[in-house]
Amino acid sequence: VQLVESEGGLVQPGGSLRLSCAVSGFTFSSYAMSWVRQAPGKGLEWVSSIDSDGGSTAYADSVKGRFVISRDNAKNTLYLQMNSLKSEDTAVFYCAKSPWGAVGSYDYDYWGQGTQVTVSS
Repeated sequence: VQLVESEGGLVQPGGSLRLSCAVSGFTFSSYAMSWVRQAPGKGLEWVSSIDSDGGSTAYADSVKGRFVISRDNAKNTLYLQMNSLKSEDTAVFYCAKSPWGAVGSYDYDYWGQGTQVTVSS
């Protein structure tokens, strides 16, 4: 099983960035996926989840209305579109696989390596 996030980067406040996570080694379309982040000096924070067929999504209050999670099951790829970025969004972002097909669980059995997103002027 492999989860490989795209390169993050440095973005100015108010800017946008799209992360992707290419997966292999399992049937992508059968499992819910999530994005989780870790800000400097802080613990892991759940950001967003999407169910196996993309019909149901969930967001942390801190990103609701600014971030959009999506997936392309034909391409085995998960996405996170991040808009109106704030300095407090600076973190390492991880994609994570759920053992289940539905959202609502915070159990993850596989993680990507993480990608750094820095929001700064």
